[in-house]
Amino acid sequence: MTFNDDANIDTSKVRRRRGGKTMAIGGGGALGVIVLLLASQLLGVDLSPLAGVLGGGTGSGGDQVVDMSDCKTGADANADDDCRMAAAADSLDTFWGTQVRGYRAPGVTLYSGATQSPCGTASSAVGPFYCPTDETIYVDTAFFATLRSDFGATAGPLAQMYVLAHEWGHHISNLTGTLQNVGRDTGPASGSVRLELQADCYAGAWVRDASTVADANGTPFLKPVTQAEMRDAMDAAAAVGDDNIQQSAGQRVNPEGLTHGSSAQRQRWFQTGYQGGAGACDTFGVSAERL
Repeated sequence: MTFNDDANIDTSKVRRRRGGKTMAIGGGGALGVIVLLLASQLLGVDLSPLAGVLGGGTGSGGDQVVDMSDCKTGADANADDDCRMAAAADSLDTFWGTQVRGYRAPGVTLYSGATQSPCGTASSAVGPFYCPTDETIYVDTAFFATLRSDFGATAGPLAQMYVLAHEWGHHISNLTGTLQNVGRDTGPASGSVRLELQADCYAGAWVRDASTVADANGTPFLKPVTQAEMRDAMDAAAAVGDDNIQQSAGQRVNPEGLTHGSSAQRQRWFQTGYQGGAGACDTFGVSAERL
């Protein structure tokens, strides 16, 4: 997905923090290992060496909000990870403002290494997440650069915007009340799986109409999605399926341990959103067989 060079970016919807340290994965860092495995699958490169090089404190003591005035146009978004996230946030916010009654924008915090949130420490070991307490999405964009410079990963625009669009989907679920209905159960038809599949569906709905979403001057933020990009989106959805992650970790597939959905489910619901729009994303209203 490529931005039109002359699209204007409103960066007021995003905060950029600097100064945090990277959270260590060692010790009780099984979650961090899983995050690396997920990223390896998504980006097509072995990131396991990161488990040995990511270290340091968990504090965010010196965090400062950094100006984003360097992110002005779609050309800036095509050239810089932070600007790309800001531009995607502008597009997502504009899109969802037309889809949800009583819509309010989430916060978006871009950080480097680690920072604090009301839901706990945000770090590259935890991965991107949505915190319903402050209705904010947290993304470590420095991780994208590390993947490219140290591990040769593409970490391209599609993978990055898929991450943001999925987390934005959790905010939509929060606004519509479905997030509050999710318990702690697991399994292929659990509330947690339905919530994650809904976020994938909402991401697909945005991708469907992204090339028609325009800035304040009427210039579309993004160019039309190509067939190659859609194939990449399907590959990305499959890569983050619970069954694929379990198998890649050398485990047998355990359906009762699913928390995010299988590869097939994630692909299917991304496509459901892409084909049918946001109105087709009622994952809580379908039977287990239809998930």
